[in-house]
Amino acid sequence: MKYSSRLIILAGSLVLWAMGGCPVRAEELPAEYREAITRGLDWLVKMQQRDGHWEGHGGQYQGAMTALCGMAFLMEGSTIRDGKYSANVRKAVDWMMTHSQSNGLLGNSNRANERERYMYGHGFGLLFLACVYGEEEDSERRMRLEDILNRGVQYTGKAQTTRGGWGYVANGCNMEGDDLDEGSVTITQAQALRAARNAGISVPGSIIDKAIGYLKKSTGPGGGVIYSLGMGRRDERPALTAAAVACGFSLGEYQSPMVKGWIKACQNTVRPLGAGVGRIGHDEYTHYYYAQVLYMLGDDGFAKLFPESNEHDRLTWSTYRKTTFATLARMQSPEGSWNSSATWGYVGPIYTTALSLSILQLDKATLPIYQR
Repeated sequence: MKYSSRLIILAGSLVLWAMGGCPVRAEELPAEYREAITRGLDWLVKMQQRDGHWEGHGGQYQGAMTALCGMAFLMEGSTIRDGKYSANVRKAVDWMMTHSQSNGLLGNSNRANERERYMYGHGFGLLFLACVYGEEEDSERRMRLEDILNRGVQYTGKAQTTRGGWGYVANGCNMEGDDLDEGSVTITQAQALRAARNAGISVPGSIIDKAIGYLKKSTGPGGGVIYSLGMGRRDERPALTAAAVACGFSLGEYQSPMVKGWIKACQNTVRPLGAGVGRIGHDEYTHYYYAQVLYMLGDDGFAKLFPESNEHDRLTWSTYRKTTFATLARMQSPEGSWNSSATWGYVGPIYTTALSLSILQLDKATLPIYQR
C-alpha cells in the first residue's frame, strides 16, 4: 500500500480548517509573487552543490540548509518523483540519507562546521525526510528511509534534556551534552517529530508530553517564550514566541490557554514584515514561523479564539500577507535571492531565501505540516 506525505492527519486538519476557513488558491496570488518564487527557486538550484547539499557561509549548517532548501522545493509542489525541481529534491534527499549516522543522527557531530550546533541540522533534516517519505516508490529506498526516520526519532528522544527541551548538541547521546536547552532548537525538534508522526513513524507520546511541558515552563509572565531554562536566560523573545505558536499548532495544542497566551504576546510584539519598521535581527526566522501561524489561523481563526476581541485588532492572514509579501518582493535581489538580517555571518542568503520562499508558498498547501 502506498502512503502519501500529502495525506493530512484528519483530526488536526479539521480543527484548523474550522479555525481558519478556506485557503486562497496559489494561482490567485498576484503575478509578481509567482515570479518572485520562480526566481528564488531557480537561484537555489544554482547554489546547490554537486553532491546535493546547500551550505551557509564558510560551509556552515550544511544539514539545516539542505533541509530548508529541500522544503522550499517541496512547497512548490515538486517531489522526489516528479515536478520541475524533482531532481534537486532527489539530490538533497540522497545527501541527507548519506549523512545519516548509525546512532540516528542526521549530520556529523565531528565535523568542525557542525559540532557545536548540529541539532539544528538533525531537526530540520528529520522534518524534510519525513515530508518526502510518503512519495518514495522504490521499496528498497523506502525501507531505508523508514529506518533512517525511526532511528532519527529515537536519537531525538535520547537527546532530550531532563527539562524536556533540546540544546544545540545532544544531551547524553555521545557524552558531549551538558543538559542545556534552548528554545529554537526545541521547536525545531518538536515540529520535526510531528512531521514524522504525520508520515506514520512511531513517536513516543512521552517525548511530545515533555516537550509541551518544557514550552509551558518556558513561558514568561508577559506570555512570551524565554530563551532558555537551563542557561537561566529568561528574557522573553518574540521570535521564539512566534515559533512556539507554530509548534503548538503542530502538536495539537490549537486552543490551549498556553497557545492563546503566546498568540496575544505575538500580537503585541510582532508586526508584518515591513509594516512601518526596519529590518530586525533574525526577522526571517521570526516570520518563517509567524507566517505559518497566521496562515493556519486564516481570516477568522483569531476571532474564533478571541470572540471578545476588537474587530480592528484581529490578526488575519490576508492582512499580514498583503504587507509581508509586498515587502519580500521588494527585498528580493535581481538574481532571486534574499539577504539575511542576522548580525552574525554563518547563515547568509541561502538560509534567508529558503525561509522567504517558504512564506510565499504557504498558500499552495502542499505539505501536511503547514496545512490548515
